Amino acid sequence: MREIDTAEPARRIDSVAVIGAGTMGAGIAAASAAAGCRVLVLDTDPAAAQRALDGVDEECRDLVSIGTVDDRLDDIAGYDWVCEAVIEDLAAKRELFERLEAARSDGSVISSNTSGIPLRQISDGMSERFRHDVAITHFFNPVRVMKLFELVPGEDTDPEVIDAFARFGAERLGKGVVHAKDTVNFIGNRIGCFFMLRGLHVAKPFLADGMTQETVDAVLGAPIGLPPTGLYGLIDLIGLDVMELVGANLAQNLPPGDRGLDFTAFPEAEQAMADRGQLGRKTGGGFSRRVKLDDGSRKAETFDLVAGEWRAASLPDLEGVPADLGAVLFADSVQGELARHAFGGTLTYAADLVPEIADDIANVDNAIRWGFNWVHGPFEMLDHLGPDLVIEFLRGVDEPLPAMLAVLEASGQPTFYGEAADGTRTQLMPDGTVAPVDR
Repeated sequence: MREIDTAEPARRIDSVAVIGAGTMGAGIAAASAAAGCRVLVLDTDPAAAQRALDGVDEECRDLVSIGTVDDRLDDIAGYDWVCEAVIEDLAAKRELFERLEAARSDGSVISSNTSGIPLRQISDGMSERFRHDVAITHFFNPVRVMKLFELVPGEDTDPEVIDAFARFGAERLGKGVVHAKDTVNFIGNRIGCFFMLRGLHVAKPFLADGMTQETVDAVLGAPIGLPPTGLYGLIDLIGLDVMELVGANLAQNLPPGDRGLDFTAFPEAEQAMADRGQLGRKTGGGFSRRVKLDDGSRKAETFDLVAGEWRAASLPDLEGVPADLGAVLFADSVQGELARHAFGGTLTYAADLVPEIADDIANVDNAIRWGFNWVHGPFEMLDHLGPDLVIEFLRGVDEPLPAMLAVLEASGQPTFYGEAADGTRTQLMPDGTVAPVDR
């Protein structure tokens, strides 16, 4: 992690031009205006730009102007930060960036809010000025609520550009800044989407043996320090359409041999749901819904993936789930087996991704806590469980040690995090040394 220098910045962001007035663009515009910035919102659809303005706090609306990309693109020359927030399509982004690069002023910074397209693909063949001034600035939805702000430099990005974005995110927007590397889906979505996509496949045999989806969600929620949405509830919130795009991006960009490559496509039942438009909350129901009855009351229903039909929602079976956080991972029960395969597999996956996706473990843990609301990040959770017990378990089932668990074992350190003599919190680095955790 990097500390933000307190010296006067080489570049300062006081005004923001947001291109794309969808959910994310509107959120970035509203947050920037609330921080006292002058904001320009452009979209191809005037109605979308107006909706973005309507979503800005009333006391800040005088700071915001709107227009269309065709009519007001040249106006971005008067803004410090040009932020692209259009659809997740590489060709569309590159075409737009060529227009933005021609219109923006020298000294401005430019970024994409892409949730997973590598920056190298966006900037390939672009001008030298663009490559020096560009970064990925990835917010999580809803922008005003979620703390995570992933910051991804390109190979040629000037350090002062990253410093400007980091300052703005932390000091003006109040975000938790995470420094990620230019890899597919960065940190948060690389690990969080692995958990979701792999979880759908892992849960399938448990459902076939009679476990309910309610039990799956309950086990993969509070008992392991995750939000109560669990697995299916979280995907309902995000949408199967979004997850399908995420899977396609992963299939195209994950490195050879990555464990995530086995889980980029949906299981058959979930694919059928996506194909018929049963996407989640946005379509009135995906894995669950609430149906209004004749007497005005509402009935909770679950779409049974095994039967292929809606049924009344049921209570989860948590009889085999210990109360202590994470203890279910070692439980001799069917729920424990599910937790080990779905969540334990995610922890070991994360432990294999440093230094590929980040320079240190603290950036990974912060990204997952701030972006997915886990109680502990993956390495914090491994410390909570006891790395020695995890290593012993993996050896007992003939699984290779993930990279950072192997580093930990070789280092002789008992945990990933520790405390120096002066009280400074420390972290284990990928080279086996111990370093302070920047705050």
